[in-house]
Parts: sequence; C-alpha cells; structure tokens
Amino acid sequence: MAKKKKTDGAARHVDSTHVKGLRAEVLEQPIVDTLEWNYMPYAMSVIISRAIPEIDGFKPSHRKLLYTMYQMHLLTGNRTKSANIVGQTMRLNPHGDAAIYDTMVRLSRGYGALLNPYVDSKGNFGKVFSRDMAWAASRYTEAKLDPICAEFFRDIDKDTVDFVDNYDATMKEPSLLPTTFPNILVAANQGIAVGMASNICGFNLGEVCDTAIARIKNPNADLFATLKAPDFSTGGQLLFDQSEMEKIYNTGRSSFRVRCKWRYDKKDNVIEVYEIPYSTSIEVIMDKVVELNKSGKIREIADMRDETDLNGLKLAIDLKRGVDPEKLMQKLYKLTPLQDSFACNFNILIAGMPRVMGVGEILDEWTAWRTDSVRRRAYYDMQKKSEKLHLLKGLKRILLDIDKAIHIIRETESDAEVVPNLMIGFGIDQIQADFVAEIKLRNINKEYILRRTAEVDALQAEIDDLNDLIASPKRLKKVIVDELTEVKKKHAVPRRTDILYDVEEEAVDLEPEIPDVPVHVFLSREGYFKKITQQSLRMASEQKYKEGDGPFLSAEVSNREELLVFTNKQMCYKCKLNDFEPSKASVLGDYLPTKLGMDEGETVFWTCIPGDYSAHLLFCYENGKVARVPLSAYQTQSNRRRLTGAYSDKSPLVACILLTEEKEIVLFSTEGRAVIFNSASLAPKVTRSTQGVGIMTLKPKWHVSGAKLLEETGIVNQSRYRSRSLPVAGALLKPEDKGEEQMTLL
Repeated sequence: MAKKKKTDGAARHVDSTHVKGLRAEVLEQPIVDTLEWNYMPYAMSVIISRAIPEIDGFKPSHRKLLYTMYQMHLLTGNRTKSANIVGQTMRLNPHGDAAIYDTMVRLSRGYGALLNPYVDSKGNFGKVFSRDMAWAASRYTEAKLDPICAEFFRDIDKDTVDFVDNYDATMKEPSLLPTTFPNILVAANQGIAVGMASNICGFNLGEVCDTAIARIKNPNADLFATLKAPDFSTGGQLLFDQSEMEKIYNTGRSSFRVRCKWRYDKKDNVIEVYEIPYSTSIEVIMDKVVELNKSGKIREIADMRDETDLNGLKLAIDLKRGVDPEKLMQKLYKLTPLQDSFACNFNILIAGMPRVMGVGEILDEWTAWRTDSVRRRAYYDMQKKSEKLHLLKGLKRILLDIDKAIHIIRETESDAEVVPNLMIGFGIDQIQADFVAEIKLRNINKEYILRRTAEVDALQAEIDDLNDLIASPKRLKKVIVDELTEVKKKHAVPRRTDILYDVEEEAVDLEPEIPDVPVHVFLSREGYFKKITQQSLRMASEQKYKEGDGPFLSAEVSNREELLVFTNKQMCYKCKLNDFEPSKASVLGDYLPTKLGMDEGETVFWTCIPGDYSAHLLFCYENGKVARVPLSAYQTQSNRRRLTGAYSDKSPLVACILLTEEKEIVLFSTEGRAVIFNSASLAPKVTRSTQGVGIMTLKPKWHVSGAKLLEETGIVNQSRYRSRSLPVAGALLKPEDKGEEQMTLL
C-alpha cells in the first residue's frame, strides 16, 4: 500500500510498505537537494583536504606523513622500517596504509620524482621513469627524513603555524608547515579534484630562492632574469618558447615541451636514450615504438631494449644499416613521447580557496604568508623573553634583602602561605613569588642572584629588538631574505633539465626512412618476387622456383628504389622495395598479384626499376604500333599505389622496353619478318594511354610477336631490316639472323 504525504523540503512523498513486519520508507527528493547535501560536501573535501596543494607546497597526505616522521625523531635519527612510519601516520591519515606508503614512495630519493627529495630512503622504491617497476613492500624498506626537511619544521614549536585536531580529535597536527623557501614552486605536484585540477611543474631550488629574493626587494623584478625555466628530476631538454613561458609566469596556465637526451654509438649503430621527459615512462615509449613499427610508420629500427640498471635509465635503439640517427630522432620526437608536453595549471589553495596564479603572484602570496610566520615566531620569542624578564625582575627584588626572604620562609608556618608572604614582603606578584620560592637552597647566594639579574638588561634589549622587528615590514623581509640565502647555500643543486633556445621546427618526413643498402631482386615468369641481401646471396645463390616456372628479370639495386609493375589489365602498381621483407634464395618469394592486391585474373606482364624517372618506356603492340612514354608520367607526388590506364588498350601489348638512352629496336612479326628502327624517331607522348605510331605494316592474319633491343638479338644482316621510312612491312628473317631469344634484364 502506498500513500503520499506533504513534505516541507526535500521529501516529495513517502512510499510505505510492510515486509515481514518491517516498515520501509522511501523518500523522494529533488536532484538539486541531493547534490547540495550529499555531493557538494564530498567535492569540497576532495578539493580542500586531498587533491590541491596549499601555499607551503604540500597536500594534506604529504604534510601528515612528514610531520609524523618528524615526531618520530627521524630528522636526525637513524632510518626505521617504512612499515613503522606507515603505522604511525595512520593516527593522522585515515585513508589506509597502501595510500600512505605510496605517498612516501613518491617523496623518496630512491623513486626520484623530486629534485630535492624529502625522504632519505633505503631499499627498492621503484623509479619515476618506469611504469612497471614495482617498489618493495613497506616491511622491507627503510626511511628517514632528508636534511632539507629541517627547513619545513624550523621553529614549528614557536607558534609559526596553526595546529588543528586530527580526524578523531585525539592529537594535534599543523595545518601548514612553516617552510623557509617557496616549496610550492620547487616540488612538482599534480592533483585531480572534482571539477578542477592542479599541475605544478618543479623549478630549481637555487633559482627559486634567487627569484624570491629579487621579488621581495623589487616587486617589478624580471622573473626570467633569475628563474630561467622549469627543472625536472628526470632531466631532459626543455624547448624554450618565450610567449608560452610568459603565459605560465603571468597566468599559471600554458604548456611547454620537453624532449629526451640521447647519444649515438657509431660503433654498434645504436641510439642510447638516457633521460626522458618527466611526464612519460620507458614502457609507454616502447609500447608506442612497437605500435608504430607494426603499422609500418617506422621501419628504421631493428630492435629496442630497456637496459636500465644501477647506473640509471638507458633505452637502446638498434638501427638498421644506412639509417640517419638524427633524422630518426626527429621523427621519434614527432611520433612518440620521447618529446612530450607538460600542461601547467598552477591551482593552489589560498586560505581554503582554490586560485590559479602565475609565478609572480605565487611568490607574493608565499612572501605574505612567510612574513606572518616570521612575525608570529618573533612574537612568540618576545613573549617567552618577557616572561623570563618578569621572573628576573622579581629575583632582583630579592637581591635587595636575601636575609629577609630567608626569614619570611623560615617564619612561615604553612607551606601554602610562603608565596603570599613573599608577595607581601617584597611587593612582587604570584608568578615571581613562585619562581623565588622554587630556588634551591644552594642557589640563595649573592653571586647566583647577581649573575641571573645581570641578564635583565640584555633581555630587555632583545625584547625591544623583537618588538621593532614585529613592527617593521622591512626587517621582516630581511629575515626572510637571509633565510632564503642560507637555504640556497645548503640545499641548492645544479639544473638537470637543459634549456634549448630558438629551436626551429624542422620539417620532418614522417614516412619511414629507407636504409640505403644494395639488394638483389628476382622476378619469376609467374610473378614471384624476391629481395635478397648481398650477405644472404653469398651464402646461397641458387634460386628456387615452382615447377614449370623460371627466371624472368633480375637486377642489383638499392633498397630505396621503387618498383613499377605493369599488368595485363593496363594497370601500373607502384611499390617500394623496402616494403618487401628480405628473403632467401631457397624460398619462392612474394606473389605479386597477392602482395599488391590485384584483381582476379590480373597478372604481372612486366616490371622495371624507374630510378629517378628520367628514362622512357616503349610499349610495343600487336597491331605494329609503338608508343614512347616518359617515365615521369608515372611519377606521382602522393602515395598512390595503383595507376589506371597505364598504357593503351586498343591492341594487345606484346613487349615493354626501358630506354635510358637512344637505342635501335627490332620488331618481330608472326609472319617471320623483322624491322629495325631507332628510338629517336619516336616523339615522346605525355599521355600514358597513347596508341603510338605505326612501325610495321601487317597483313590481316599476322601480328607483332615481340620486340627487343638490337644488341640483344643475333641479327647479322642488320642493314637488310632497316628502312628509310616508316611504317614498313619488314624483311623476312634469314636463318642466320634467327638467334636464340635471351632473357631481358632490368
């Protein structure tokens, strides 16, 4: 049974049902209310308490871990098992031991994600440049705080930052760490929240300190004069773009490119990559190269190996013979993460509110926050010194009459009345009287009291100086500058990422570079094609053919050459010799109709190596006509692999001849006649399907049976078959001029 009720807010109606005596109610509420009451608190928690760093450069998970290690005295003590640290941190961080340990790994020296690591680690902590290199379990590794962490906790016990309750209100933890330098710009930081994200690149510690000092002294100081560019723990080379870098410095948003560092070992023909962009990993790079190799976009690489060891990262790329390493790397920059972009989004929590700021604005916010921390520290010191001065002033009163103080104490009957009697006798307050009453009997001597009261003037001077410091913004800034100078002196390290200025974008041919090596090519009469290297040919030179098949064409050419294949269907197929895998003499080879995707019934008629396309082709037809077409007619700018209308279809084709220079040609007819003519008598035709000009006149039942270069025939009486005018019927072949037909070579 269901009934509807009126509600005053979220619930529209209530469905009530009874199941085995239990009454269940289902409340309906608007989606807007659901988002406001349930989703928005979660979103705000992720933004404020998890994903976005604050002005000290830490996310809450980082801060909780480091503060726990500080409380465990791991700043100066020996390393302890990581499992101990993880267990202690769970008092502050309720997100589980795995998340805590992952956080510690990423802050460690062994992992290498930070230019200035926070955790001094021992054991296997993985590597930032490897996706698959797993770190050891927390029970095996050891850790302590790195010395640079002293700059995070300096004077933390002097009220420099606020302390808040932990998640179960059983202990206190700092809301921020009083960092003495702009750690927010030094440590690379990435976080994904709800509806927003943060991605902060790291800068060199020394450069950041210099820039902060320059900014404090002159708010209009040129940032580029001291802060050259981002710096990453993985090194690499940063391609400096002035306009994009200015956007990052001014707005906190833009991107820049980082590429790998490599060297070429000429002896082994190997490229060695030893530094990669911060935003990628060796596995991602290798997967991409394998993908490009399978798709045929990169054919210059013979093998690729990960040779990373204790000496550091190394990717070895074996090159094929004749490959230019510089051109290959330019192509890999374009196609793989060996050159990658880093998109900056300087989103930082300021007083609990996320703000995207440029470098200058971040430094201003950090300076204002650090100024407040230094002022709070000075005020804390002043309060402590004022309390001490107040006690010493009471002790100074005792100096006037020590015997009187002793007499008051001796004559007082009750212990509770000692302090009130001292207050009355010397005109001091309760705090001073308590201090005097607690002095040991052995210290009630003139020398001790004089020595202690001598500190009064010095303490007063220090208090006056601290008061002046608190009230003087100029002096506060000087303290910050001095601390920054000290931090740089102690902890600065050289840049790891090189900066490349004025890098011109080179036009890169993304087509695979073809190794320039000599190869032998063989084509059988039935269309089987083989490409054999010289080394393989020396090992076995006898070619294998199918039964009934035999050699048709052979040549020694460069692997970079193209191959033109003419078929019986007036088609011309273009392909590169590099498209064929090296073969052996003992195999049949690639069947060209299948390899080139020919239509059913289409067969190979003739092939040639076009070279630079400066030669000419002679097409000899059965009707006695011959067409001369320049090879350039078959040269295309695009990657077209199939040309239709490669020659005329008006008469069957009987022969093709490649002309690199003017030659004398012989036409043979089925009647037993022959004609010799010079190729110079034929004018080239640009149109591929030209029908040609008549050379031999034929009776109806006869046709041209073949054509050859004169030098390839056995004709002795050459003048007999020449004519002053064309076309002619030709002369009957004499028996001595009927030489055996010879195989035509490319």
